[in-house]
Amino acid sequence: MDIKLKVWRQENTESKGYLEDHKLSDLSKEMSFLEMLDTLNEKILKEGGVPVEFDSDCREGICGQCGCMINGRANGHHEGTTTCQMHMRHFKDNETITVEPFRAKGFPVLKDLKVDRSAFDRIIQAGGFISTHTGAAPDANAILIGKDQVESAFDSAACIGCGSCVATCKNSSAALFTSAKISHLVKLPQGKIEARTRVLNMVDQMDMEAFGSCTNTEACQVECPQDISVVDIARMNFEYNKALLLKK
Repeated sequence: MDIKLKVWRQENTESKGYLEDHKLSDLSKEMSFLEMLDTLNEKILKEGGVPVEFDSDCREGICGQCGCMINGRANGHHEGTTTCQMHMRHFKDNETITVEPFRAKGFPVLKDLKVDRSAFDRIIQAGGFISTHTGAAPDANAILIGKDQVESAFDSAACIGCGSCVATCKNSSAALFTSAKISHLVKLPQGKIEARTRVLNMVDQMDMEAFGSCTNTEACQVECPQDISVVDIARMNFEYNKALLLKK
């Protein structure tokens, strides 16, 4: 298949970006989107140009490192996938594809499609630790946790921190990401000891970063590759308000 590309190029955070036109021919429909970008970079290098920078790591939809706007949507139009799970078979022959970095003040562009998502790291770090016994592994039945409770915690823990929720939100809110990290611990007994300080610190850190506020459009849930539920945002708000009341 043949495609036409409009790829965002930007030297650094301070410089002005622009869309650069490219054409690729004889691509396999089974090629992943990142493999297509690899092919593009091989072509650019052969022509003596500077390759396009983009994030990637596992390329299996696990690590959350990849991510870009494809035709105006985070990770492309195929729902429930990361950028690396998007394949060329989801596009038409001779289609024009526009590729841009995640657009959010909290994710400044480092170069081309590569953005700085270290704000997420600072939010997680603000959560601190959990108090638990170390040493030998405890017996499986030492802490009894109901199946529904475990499943719900695992659903929240599935967040891979890719940033798609921020990129697709009209306010560039990080509420879904932060709430998932708060919720998966508060649902388990191991996370309840520091629950109050954790939610206060993480929400405060989120507010300190350059993210917007949540206005409940639920676009974040629609684009999330892991289907994290906006119910976690409601839980985060509940836990935060409860912590404020207990603090007084």
